[in-house]
Amino acid sequence: MELQIDDSVLVKDYINGNEKALEVLINRHNQRISSFIYSKVLDRDVSEDIFQDTFIKVIKTLKKGNYSEEGKFLPWVMRIAHNLVIDHFRRNKRMPMFEGNDDFNIFSVIGDDKLNVEKQLIKDQIDSDITLLIEELPDDQKEVLLMRIYRDMSFKEISENTGVSINTALGRMRYALINLRKIIEKHNIVLTN
Repeated sequence: MELQIDDSVLVKDYINGNEKALEVLINRHNQRISSFIYSKVLDRDVSEDIFQDTFIKVIKTLKKGNYSEEGKFLPWVMRIAHNLVIDHFRRNKRMPMFEGNDDFNIFSVIGDDKLNVEKQLIKDQIDSDITLLIEELPDDQKEVLLMRIYRDMSFKEISENTGVSINTALGRMRYALINLRKIIEKHNIVLTN
């Protein structure tokens, strides 16, 4: 049985000059990152370009020493890929094409729903990012936040389900939101389009 070296060890090895460590990281996460990018852009060539750009950015950040190790290599790389996907959509505004003839119909242009698809893609990614951010919260705060936001439970119901006072549940919710803001600021995350 082969032992798998932690991502954090491989990152440190790469920073210390072991080029092979980056190759192991890329091979380990290639499928997941490539699939994620492809699921957003639905184009093999564009996916490959964004994948390469992602790892160019990873390499530059690691070489500059700007990566802070917290055992979260894959979410960090996924965030970079996500940002590059959004950059791709912003650069290539998907304007509907129409034939310039005498039968021009404005509805053939404004009826195109591709822009709505792009907005939905960005919204879905933001929801996914928020879910990843919530995972970084302490368990007691995460529990209250999930009950309140995703299950629409009252603080009285949360109190009864967790066996803590309403004030404790309120406090945990408050700290969850404060900590989420800190995580967002620390990672320079933009959650709007």
